[in-house]
Amino acid sequence: MGKLVVTEFVTLDGVMEDPGGAEKDRFGRGGWAFRFDRGEDGDRFKLEELAAADAQLLGRVTYEGFAKAWPSMDAGEFGEKMNSMPKFVVSSTLESPSWNNTTVLHGELGEEVAALKERFEGDVLVAGSARLVQGLLALDLVDVLRLMVFPVVLGTGKKLFADGAGELPFELVETGQSGQVATMVLTRR
Repeated sequence: MGKLVVTEFVTLDGVMEDPGGAEKDRFGRGGWAFRFDRGEDGDRFKLEELAAADAQLLGRVTYEGFAKAWPSMDAGEFGEKMNSMPKFVVSSTLESPSWNNTTVLHGELGEEVAALKERFEGDVLVAGSARLVQGLLALDLVDVLRLMVFPVVLGTGKKLFADGAGELPFELVETGQSGQVATMVLTRR
């Protein structure tokens, strides 16, 4: 049985919106992650989590951004894995996904995630996808949080944890620093 692993770039105030800058016109503060050097260990942190994953679970907005960028990227081992692995998108509006190996999930979130965890031995990786992640956390479906924390406060934007979210006990199992960012791995208690 696989684990559901949420991986996020977050600011000190918990903002996870548009770290790469693809939504600058809408968000106005995007691209914040590129202002900092995450170092070789940070690249390794991201590659190791992807290598441990058998599939990706994404929200529609993140999926569309990834589907626009990744198929044309020549990113070596990382890019090959991103493009070849199975991808599952939670969406009520997406009908014809363009990125290879993509399946749209329309059912009840808890049931769909339970089926994915049963189907795969390795991790099911969730990146970005703020609304989806908040729903997964609210349903107590997240097994692992893998965070890269960037030393900036944005003051506004979509956050990892929704306002009014219930208590979620996690255990800190790994911390590190790579370049200018902190890395954290937390498991669900």
